Amino acid sequence: GSSPALGLPLSERVVCFDQHGSRLAGEHTTGLPAAFLSTTLAKRALETGQPSTDTVDAGGSVGQIYRYALPVPSPTGKGYVGVVVIGESIQVQEQALSLLLLLLVSVGGTSLLGAGLGGLFLAHRALAPARLAWANQQRFITDASHELRTPLTLLRADAEVLLRSREGMAAEDAPLLEDIVAEANQMADLANNLLTLARLDSRSSHQEHEVLRVASLAEAGARRVQALAGQTKISIEVDTDERAVVIGDPALLEQAVLALLDNAINYNRAGGRVMVRTAVKDEQALLEVEDTGIGIASEHLSHLGERFYRVDKARSREAGGTGLGLSIVHGIARAHGGTLRLSSIPDQGTTVTLTLPLAHRTASARRDEAPGNVSALSERTV
Repeated sequence: GSSPALGLPLSERVVCFDQHGSRLAGEHTTGLPAAFLSTTLAKRALETGQPSTDTVDAGGSVGQIYRYALPVPSPTGKGYVGVVVIGESIQVQEQALSLLLLLLVSVGGTSLLGAGLGGLFLAHRALAPARLAWANQQRFITDASHELRTPLTLLRADAEVLLRSREGMAAEDAPLLEDIVAEANQMADLANNLLTLARLDSRSSHQEHEVLRVASLAEAGARRVQALAGQTKISIEVDTDERAVVIGDPALLEQAVLALLDNAINYNRAGGRVMVRTAVKDEQALLEVEDTGIGIASEHLSHLGERFYRVDKARSREAGGTGLGLSIVHGIARAHGGTLRLSSIPDQGTTVTLTLPLAHRTASARRDEAPGNVSALSERTV
């Protein structure tokens, strides 16, 4: 399959064709691959009068052969006397290219993996100070709120004791003590709200998991704020759906309901209404609080739930608000796998909807995580 007589390397092959593209008679082709002896390249060179190349597959250990066809001009200058086709196996080069491609893919993949892991490591290190600062901030808020509650309670108690003897005081002293009691109550509420938010953020506090009827939460909340609503002749209506049953922390969910009702009363009009509804929709339990109050402009809706954000700061201060109520409700909703949605029309009222997973969905999720806990949860219904 080689032409040692022509002094060519064994890897090269040569065959000659006549002016018609046929192999020359007596051409020694023993051992040459059939693909190499194909006449197509020779005929193409004769037709174009230009050197032509192609690659053919000889199979076996020879593999791919690169062929080069050179037409040989006639001595008379008219036409061609034939074509010389030279071929060389490029199997070794192909194997080398395949190996190089494999190495490039391997090195590239390893480099990308290393870059990804390095990026994660560097990102983790870069975020470490921020995480530490956040943890320190949460710890400070928790500690400060906890430490403030005791002196505030004592301050309020002392002022209330002094007020019992107001008949023996100067006329201007009693109002000052009443201001102290009011401000101490305000500060105590703020400290308690900050402590609740810090615990919700860090998830450090223990959270109970009991089966709760949302209707019971709504009715209990409406009873507790009835006196506050009566001061401005606001009526509270409750419409419940007994199918709305959830699994959650009763204290936190009661706090969320009270915060929503408190907002609905404080930002309502005298003689207005507050409607509390519970329902089931799309495998979710809904608690909806609707009021006929002053409403909220659309540009403020996206900010509601931000800490210390108040639409009307003067009215919020007068009502004793701190701007943390909806933030706490948002945190409680997230802690229970739910959401809080607000809609409002200025001068017509606001509707706030607390959405929580139904009990059977929560129980199924907990069964996957801890099979032994759900049965105990299902037995306790509030």
